[in-house]
Amino acid sequence: MAERDVDRQLVARAQRGDKRAFELLVEKYQRKLGRLLSRFIRDPAEVEDVTQEAFIKAYRALPAFRGDSAFYTWLYRIGINTAKNYLMAMGRRAPTSTEVEAEDAEGFEEGEQLRDAITLREVDGLSYEEIAERMDCPIGTVRSRIFRAREAIDEKLRPLLSNEDA
Repeated sequence: MAERDVDRQLVARAQRGDKRAFELLVEKYQRKLGRLLSRFIRDPAEVEDVTQEAFIKAYRALPAFRGDSAFYTWLYRIGINTAKNYLMAMGRRAPTSTEVEAEDAEGFEEGEQLRDAITLREVDGLSYEEIAERMDCPIGTVRSRIFRAREAIDEKLRPLLSNEDA
């Protein structure tokens, strides 16, 4: 079953009052949302507070969630808006880079998946088959993610390596 389908089922259960279903969504996305918000809020304790507040807002707004987008895309927007409101309330200017759309959320999620795949391969030493099983996706997707992650790493390192002589 695809991740989006699992989320859809958990959301439906949570909308019917199943608190454990929402807890599972929190467990699944808490670290990911926290990492995202840490791009805008530096203090880890503040990140934790804002992440928790975002989940509270999401829980309260859950009856209105129609499923037009993926749950994480919806949660991502709530998290970004909560962080912006928090920064403004603290008298800090919210970074303009927080003006994001749903496509950015999907891109962030894809970036996470590339990072997870390359980490499982290069750091943890798992085989492509083991990574596919762990990430619950086809082996071809794993190969593609690792290839793109290596390309992205190469792109970031190329300027550093070419300036080595300077």
